[in-house]
Amino acid sequence: MESRRKRRRSQLYKWGLYALLLLGCTVLQTVPGFLLIGQARPVFLLPLALAVAVCEDEFSGALFGAVCGLMWDYTAGRTAGLLALTVMGLSFAVSVASQLYLKLTTPNFGLVAAGAVWLVVSGDFLFYYAMPGYSGMAGRYLAYVPLTVLMSGVLALPLYRAVRWVSDTFHIDSGVI
Repeated sequence: MESRRKRRRSQLYKWGLYALLLLGCTVLQTVPGFLLIGQARPVFLLPLALAVAVCEDEFSGALFGAVCGLMWDYTAGRTAGLLALTVMGLSFAVSVASQLYLKLTTPNFGLVAAGAVWLVVSGDFLFYYAMPGYSGMAGRYLAYVPLTVLMSGVLALPLYRAVRWVSDTFHIDSGVI
């Protein structure tokens, strides 16, 4: 009995801290002018979703990624679900790849997060700027996407360390019940 209670309490603390990190990253991502350089600003929710996906199992990581994507959709004023599906798929893929193929250290995670941010932001640029045919697309892309990717990749490192600390601190062996 004590083991189940301890495991449940540990899981509640862990996911409660993940939820607090989610709220904090949402606030940081939506504060007007925060870390704004030119037209670029960092993305916090995608690296957080990827960090949780790497530290947890595939299903939990994908579910948390979907929640992060929905939060990003909601705060960006976009159609609900597009970023949720994208972040969920990326979270699942990174979780599986990290368990099977990658040895993720903190710098490696920064590169993976930067690559994921590049994919999402480039897709967003394609659908919202390139396809409607706005003028000056190449200049807008070069002024916005590389700096966003760089800032997000660098700021993903402390997020990964925080999520890794939470995961390691509240980890309970799933031995015999």
